Amino acid sequence: MKAALERLKSMLSVVCCFAISSAVMASPPVESRLLDSSDGNDWPAYGRTYGEGHFSPLSEINTENVSRLGLKWALELPVGNSVTTPLALDGVLYFATGYSVVQAVDARSGKQLWSYDPQVAIQAGHKLQAPWGTRGLAWWRDKVFTATADGRLIAIDVVSGKLLWTAMTVDKSDGRYITGAPRVFDGNVIIGHGGADFGAIRGYVTAYDAETGKKLWRFYTVPGNPSLRPEGEASDSVMPMAAETWAGEWWKHGGGGTVWNAMTYDREFGTILIGTGNGAPWNYRIRSEGKGDNLFLCSMIALDARTGAYKWHYQFNPGETWDYNAAMDMQLAELRIGGKDRKVVVTAPKNGFFYVIDRSNGKLISAEPFAVVNWASKIDLKTGRPVEIPAARYPNGSTFVLRPSPSGAHNWMPMAYNPRSGLFYIPTLNLATAFTDKGINPQTWQRQPGVILNGGVSFAYVFDDSTPGVNTSTLLAWDPVAQRKRWEVPTPDFWNGGVMTSAGNLVFQGQVNSKFSAYAADTGKLVWSFDAQAPVVAPPISYSVDGRQYITVLSGFGTTPAAFGPLIEKYGIDYRTQKRRVLTFMLDGKESLPPPAPRTKPVLPPDESFIENLEAYKRGMVTFGTRCALCHGFDMVAGGNAPDLRYSTIPFDSQAFATLVRDGALVPLGMPRFDDLSDADREDVRQYIRTRRRE
Repeated sequence: MKAALERLKSMLSVVCCFAISSAVMASPPVESRLLDSSDGNDWPAYGRTYGEGHFSPLSEINTENVSRLGLKWALELPVGNSVTTPLALDGVLYFATGYSVVQAVDARSGKQLWSYDPQVAIQAGHKLQAPWGTRGLAWWRDKVFTATADGRLIAIDVVSGKLLWTAMTVDKSDGRYITGAPRVFDGNVIIGHGGADFGAIRGYVTAYDAETGKKLWRFYTVPGNPSLRPEGEASDSVMPMAAETWAGEWWKHGGGGTVWNAMTYDREFGTILIGTGNGAPWNYRIRSEGKGDNLFLCSMIALDARTGAYKWHYQFNPGETWDYNAAMDMQLAELRIGGKDRKVVVTAPKNGFFYVIDRSNGKLISAEPFAVVNWASKIDLKTGRPVEIPAARYPNGSTFVLRPSPSGAHNWMPMAYNPRSGLFYIPTLNLATAFTDKGINPQTWQRQPGVILNGGVSFAYVFDDSTPGVNTSTLLAWDPVAQRKRWEVPTPDFWNGGVMTSAGNLVFQGQVNSKFSAYAADTGKLVWSFDAQAPVVAPPISYSVDGRQYITVLSGFGTTPAAFGPLIEKYGIDYRTQKRRVLTFMLDGKESLPPPAPRTKPVLPPDESFIENLEAYKRGMVTFGTRCALCHGFDMVAGGNAPDLRYSTIPFDSQAFATLVRDGALVPLGMPRFDDLSDADREDVRQYIRTRRRE
């Protein structure tokens, strides 16, 4: 911690100099230099630098010696989400687990220095029914920032772990919540939110003063009720233009467009880039009468970093209707295209196309599919618009098997850009989903309170392999100039981890089969692998301590793996028994993990009082599917962040079940209170659970 204190003194002296001498203004503060192009000794931001490249310039560990990479230390973590990207500063690691519980540990030993628990489960109320944790943190000067499921942005002292300030970024009574990492830029911190699939949500981002937590500006991503007066926000001037691309009374549904993940600061152009989410509800015919582009859904929006004012936008999916949000990471690069050096922003959103965009004006340079795409034939380079396949919008009650699925050809797990190889490394997904809105009346459809995935459309993942090539994933090396694949290696099953690349010609990625692996960045050859004894989804980082290069990653399945029952069953991923750890590696590391416990099938306790009731089972299936399945599994096969209810005796007893579900006995452990369910609904769910466990 001595080094951290010395850096803090240095930073404060820089701040003082700014107040005294205008001459110092020619040199950016220490924080900005670290976040622009540091030497790689630290990993101070989600993507390491403002450019979000997930690239380390360190090369001590390289393809020639990576076989010597060994475990330096491992830290056991409690039950809960563990997919956070850590930060590393002056030999101290910062990360969050569970519901945004932030820890600081000594990177040399894994010894905990402090822990801060924002008590999210207790504070969140009904918001706890939707989110699951956090993907990352942010840093500026003497502060680490985290955001919480109940909508708070929190500043914590890096040395003591004490709360410095907190700002409530959402209305406590609405459906907004936060799972994404905050970003900082020149003394400000910006945060968005999720929740468009949970309620009538109108997306926005908000910037705050990093020192005080004072709100600076807010930009709404979709227009609100046009009959209301402007709110005095940064987005007000552009909202009338956006409203012209909507139809009907969309504001009653909220509109969507949440910024739940991707934000990038382009310091050269003074621009904040934000990636916006899908429409709410998903079904375009309900949301906007099937008319208009619905700006700024599924878009990249450039905002003035000082004021939040609109600069330009590029929309990936006009009139989006498949949950094809554009909240995947947006990375800055300088590429030689057509004989000219171009300053670009690159992204691979859910829809399966890889986009290269001029970051000075938002003009499309190129776009090509990097995965199987069947909803559009191409992106028209003159208009920038996709050339859609008409059947993809499931017209007249038809069914369309969509590829990529709503999970995307690329989800939130970040890709990485290596400026030495000139390649982007994308964790790709290959899933298919059957879409239809047959039987749904756009005029009478209503959002059901508390129902999360209630988008006015029926959809089902195709897990039976009837569609060739689905249910797989890969690590893909993509040439952004030629817009073609350079190499591709299969990764197990249909989900994989975030990516980090380095100057040592290496690409690191974790997989669901518990392997943490390194590949040669130029060829894709597997050059090293480690058995983490648990899935590795979190993006790894690299940094230097005492002149030695370290690599750290968190292990353990997080987010919502309960959606993927076959995957959970195959790998035996269990809420109680899977090992969540912080794993740190260096050359010639000598530590090892203890042998894993033998995998045994749980004992199914007898349910001797069970009486079959088919009608109650059918009603309970609907309620369970819309209220419980996100955590406990759509097939009641849970993994990651919730217990497997098939092996619980609590549903046997009506009063015990009510104590948990209605009264919130386990709220401190993350089990939400569902006091909005009627007694009859709760009993139907209990019947459903007991029937399914018999099956």
